[in-house]
Amino acid sequence: MKACAFEYERPRDVSDALKVLSSEGAKVAAGMQSLGPMLNLRVVQPRLLVDIRRLEELRTIREEGDTLALGACVTHAEIEDGRVPGATGAFLQKVASRIAYRAVRNRGTIGGSLAHADPAADWPSALALLGGIAIVAGPSGRREIPLERFVTGLFSTDLASDEIVVLLKLQKLGAKARFGWWKFCRKAGEFAQAIGGVLEDRERGVARAVIGATAGAPFVEAGNRRLFEKPDLDQCLAAADKAGLGADLYSRRLHAVALQRAIAEAQRR
Repeated sequence: MKACAFEYERPRDVSDALKVLSSEGAKVAAGMQSLGPMLNLRVVQPRLLVDIRRLEELRTIREEGDTLALGACVTHAEIEDGRVPGATGAFLQKVASRIAYRAVRNRGTIGGSLAHADPAADWPSALALLGGIAIVAGPSGRREIPLERFVTGLFSTDLASDEIVVLLKLQKLGAKARFGWWKFCRKAGEFAQAIGGVLEDRERGVARAVIGATAGAPFVEAGNRRLFEKPDLDQCLAAADKAGLGADLYSRRLHAVALQRAIAEAQRR
């Protein structure tokens, strides 16, 4: 199938984008790596596509004291290629390099993936693990949403239909921070069946783990330093149970092993 007929608008800035987006039947378009197939399958049939991918404010990468600011339309490929500095950039680079294929990474955007909120995608889980905030803009102005609470369920977020993600603000990791990221896919380049991630930054007093590719929002466990002592499967199974995966024994174990391997990867750093 092919997309239904629609109009196309390329706004000048975020303010202009919000005005256009207020039109009935308007939908935001950025990298189009998720929206494109949905259009062709006619899962979505917008009257108007609002293309925000070239807005300068959404393309920024800058340091602000102890935080990193990433525009929502920074691509996976730009992150993979090392444009984000420091230890936080190294973690993001690891995640980005394992997303789909290079052709997808060249166009897909970090903000678009977050807003789409596919549980099997990498960024919703990775950004929940890092913490920080998303700055979103809407008709009533701008507001902040904590990244660990941005995704609320299956393809569901705290983002209103007339809001767009503008900026992600992430805390810089210390030079000695350890992290691990592991996912199981049926074949290379596919969406994950299970995601496990861990982050330990003693300089900031951070110890966090995430279980992703569940049936809803990523599950984040904070403060459990015992997870970093050794990749203990029983502890990982307990974390999978907390994530609500206990009913499906196969999924429970797959997610636990993904977390176990992420811990083992972190220990090698």
